[in-house]
Amino acid sequence: MAILTVSGVKKSFGGNTVLDGVDMEIEGGTLCQLIGSNGSGKTTLINAISGMFPPDAGTITFENKDITRMGLYGTYNAGLVRTWQIPQPFENLTALENFMVAAAGNSGESFLLAPGRGWRDDEKRILDVALRTMEDVNLHERADTLGKNLSGGQKKLLELGRAMMSGAKMILMDEPIAGVNPTLAHEIFERIADICKIQKITFFIVEHRLDISLQYVSRVFAMDGGRIIAQGSPDEVTGHPLVVESYLGK
Repeated sequence: MAILTVSGVKKSFGGNTVLDGVDMEIEGGTLCQLIGSNGSGKTTLINAISGMFPPDAGTITFENKDITRMGLYGTYNAGLVRTWQIPQPFENLTALENFMVAAAGNSGESFLLAPGRGWRDDEKRILDVALRTMEDVNLHERADTLGKNLSGGQKKLLELGRAMMSGAKMILMDEPIAGVNPTLAHEIFERIADICKIQKITFFIVEHRLDISLQYVSRVFAMDGGRIIAQGSPDEVTGHPLVVESYLGK
């Protein structure tokens, strides 16, 4: 069953059409990837889906709910969360504290509820979830490390973990292994694949390092000229004539 449906989505900037009628469906609990040459519209599509800006035309539905014009906060509250190509942790908080502040449902953040005692139970619950999530992304040994002292790859894992702490049902990731050494890049994708399989969180990932990422994803969407030109298994898409042409030229 589709968790995300994109229908006829268009977006232009200054008369330049970037998305030209995108149609796609993503099944719940799957690990999918979006590929395409630079300028094909990948990041713009992620921005439109996540609510960073609304499309000029078309509709986007998440769990059968129209999120086309919800905005970033609306899609976040609906359970659709994105990470960014350049991680931005709270540098002077520890990794554990970074996880905890990303959690949803803390009554201590409410002016009305904070004077009560319920926030103490929330804090304990959030701490327990944060510790489990740090295990999931292999950052448990860095719990007391300040955000600014984490390596580039560890910051990518921190971004993943913080998205999970929000209670996300689907996570959009923009180049999660950019600039990461191959060993850690494989670990990041192994963690994503395990989380997808065990926790049934859906992932939709933009990533250029196909030699690594295609080993882990189950379905691939290829873009060119603001449209989806092919979709299917990694082998089907990378061997598709239009995809080969878009990467290598005629």
